[in-house]
This record gives sequence, C-alpha cells and structure tokens, in this order.
Amino acid sequence: MKELSNLQAPRGANVQTRRLGRGAGSGLGKTAGKGHKGQLARKSPDVGNSFEGGQMPIQRRLPKIGFTNLFRTRFAPVNVGDLAIFEPGSRVDEMALRAVRLVNGNWDGVKILGGGELDRALTVVADKFSESAQAKIAQAGGSCQTTGV
Repeated sequence: MKELSNLQAPRGANVQTRRLGRGAGSGLGKTAGKGHKGQLARKSPDVGNSFEGGQMPIQRRLPKIGFTNLFRTRFAPVNVGDLAIFEPGSRVDEMALRAVRLVNGNWDGVKILGGGELDRALTVVADKFSESAQAKIAQAGGSCQTTGV
C-alpha cells in the first residue's frame, strides 16, 4: 500500500551514472571507453561533426552557387487549354481552379499561360496572364480580369 511514509520512485527512474576509469571490474576501466590514444581520447576533444582531420572541409571545397530570394512571388501555372473543362460563359477564378484540382498547394497567385486551345467564352480572373493567353481568351469571346498581385 502506498502512503506518504513509504513512497518510492518507479522502477528505472533513478539510473546511476557511469563511473568511468574506476578499475577493470567496472567494465570501463583503463581507457574509460575512449579507445587507445588519438585526439578523441584526450581530455577535451573539440571536434565538430564536420571535422575531417585537418583536410579542407567539403563545404569549403565546393563553390558557392545560387541565390534564394526570400521575397519571391510564386505563381501557379495554368494553361488556357486546361480551362476547356468549364462551362461556356462561366467565371473562372482561383477558387474554381482549386475546386477542379488545376491549382494545388501553396502559391502566391495564379498565372494563365497560352498552352493549348480554348473554344468557349469564359470570364477568367487571375493574378497574371501571358500575352498569348490573353489573345486566345479574347479570340474565344471571353474576357481577362487581373486581381493585381
């Protein structure tokens, strides 16, 4: 029965620290689990993960390339030919494109590109249009509206 007078920690809660270098009987005597000699056996082996024994590290041997613009604007590309699945005369915006899975994931906007052909008049609302996409939508009798991103 547990009472305040005889409380105990659960089994395995109190683990004794390993006493290194305290004789052969401890299992960690003599070299104290560090192997024989060398930099890692010394008192303060100040060696990082990327240390290569004094050789020029890989991150310094390879050239610096590229640049990542943290403020870039990424547009989801949608071709004009893909808009043929909508009914003639309907309004096509980002929500409609996401509903039919033409736009998936995280994007800052939608850009309509000129790939494919369009045979129906649609009101297309997007953030950007290529010139060829605008021409094809207008040729089919539709209109383009930009949201201004």
